[in-house]
Amino acid sequence: MRPHDMGTLFEDRADQHAATVTHLDRPFDIAPERGVEYDVTGLAELVCDASGWLVAAGARPGDRVAIVKDNHWDYDLLACAAIRVGALPALISGHLPPAALELLLKRLDPTVLVTTSAILRAAAESGTDLTGLVRRTISLTPGESDVDGVIGLAELRGAPVPAPHRRPDDDPLVVTHTSGTTGVPKLVAHSTTTIIRRLAGMESIRWPVLGTRRSDTVASVSSFAHGRTFCWTASVFCLAPREILIVSDIGAECPPDVLRVHRPTILEALPAAFTRWQPAAGEPASPFTDTRMFVSTYDAVHPPVVRSFLAASRRRFPIWMQGWGQTETGPLSFRFLTRRSVASAAVRHPTTRDLGRPMPTRTRLAVVDPRTLRPIGRGRPGLVMASTAARCLDYVGESDRWAEKAVGRWWNTGDLGVLTRSGRVRLLDREIDRVPGTSCLELEDVIEDRLPGVVECVVLGVRGRPPLPVLVTADGRFDGIGGPAWQHAVRDLPELADPVTLRWQDVPRTGTGKVRRVDLLHAVAGDAETHGTGLWA
Repeated sequence: MRPHDMGTLFEDRADQHAATVTHLDRPFDIAPERGVEYDVTGLAELVCDASGWLVAAGARPGDRVAIVKDNHWDYDLLACAAIRVGALPALISGHLPPAALELLLKRLDPTVLVTTSAILRAAAESGTDLTGLVRRTISLTPGESDVDGVIGLAELRGAPVPAPHRRPDDDPLVVTHTSGTTGVPKLVAHSTTTIIRRLAGMESIRWPVLGTRRSDTVASVSSFAHGRTFCWTASVFCLAPREILIVSDIGAECPPDVLRVHRPTILEALPAAFTRWQPAAGEPASPFTDTRMFVSTYDAVHPPVVRSFLAASRRRFPIWMQGWGQTETGPLSFRFLTRRSVASAAVRHPTTRDLGRPMPTRTRLAVVDPRTLRPIGRGRPGLVMASTAARCLDYVGESDRWAEKAVGRWWNTGDLGVLTRSGRVRLLDREIDRVPGTSCLELEDVIEDRLPGVVECVVLGVRGRPPLPVLVTADGRFDGIGGPAWQHAVRDLPELADPVTLRWQDVPRTGTGKVRRVDLLHAVAGDAETHGTGLWA
């Protein structure tokens, strides 16, 4: 089965007697009383109930529904409920600051806002009234009553379930947003054609070896306000694995109990979660012993992390699938890593910057001169352009900005890279983060590989100065600065400034755990300028 109508996805799967059981790390915010285990019928009932709540609150076909809440997979269930009634859901991370939320809601102009009292209160304390930007606000906080235009979810329960509303495949289906590493995120609109038929449809094929099997236990550790999980939801329920595990606490230092009890065979997680859980991978009671495939998206993952998780699996040939893409395009290329390919002795500079080849028959890549946008030869660094039928429809409220990045059928990714003679793409940096003559990402790969006590390394480009390494350690200390360990680690690297050390919680991050590099640079180096222009951030 291929996914199509997201409004009735769970009903369709229930009608086909899909036997998948979903286990949550905590109850849904929209149904705290229903526990942490669902069959497909239970999920279908919850989506239908939620569609009734939205209609009762005033949502109609063609309206926009903004969803801003704590991280959990019920983001996608609420999106399906809004789609079911013909509305356009916009999934916005509750991790964003009030000023960013205010700006995004103004760009979106929604009829209904689904949120929590904590988010409303935090916005009000900063001088922002989110309720004044919408016609009706639904609070998911238990006990909330109808005050100042806010209606509690309890008052909407039991509302009649409306009939499903169908929409053309090329109309806007869902709005998600970019990670926002360099500022306010962009609202990205996708259609059924782009995100379901082109992306989820490809993932819902039961590929040999790599595809999800009916016997699999599939885990997702993600920021559920982003488009990746919406696409994943569509495909994974069509593949119908035995169990699905949902982890919403992406800031946890250790893997949650749901992974230890059910033990995933396929684990897709944010790079930040993989990094945080690296010590747990080596424990005797590691929850990753039965994992046959690890999947990472969103951000770079460095060799020591990949090596640790592959070593934790007791499978004979576990693999790591590293994907590269964007919210606007979906995956553009992928590469499979094995224990052998990330062995520390394999190369002098272990790196995971080789991101493989473009998606066959679906994606084309080209590298152009950043100043002229004219194609350059293979093997030379430049700005990566992508051509894909899965390209998003628009940036909501910023169509001019979308048009600047769309060059005919090509999309300006804003990433710098090299297209090798064999057709592989080697990622260097985001254009705004670049350092002339080197790659910050590759320097991070090498430094992390050579300094086991460093949880994460972030190399920042500073105009007029050597690149600045930021070392993230458990206690924010690194006693080897200037000593033999540091000198040995950077012995054959370009000139670097003396490193700055921080704790994990001191590093500014997005809702997906990605480092906000510009904010970090300002925090550790003052009002410093980068080498990049930031034109395509």
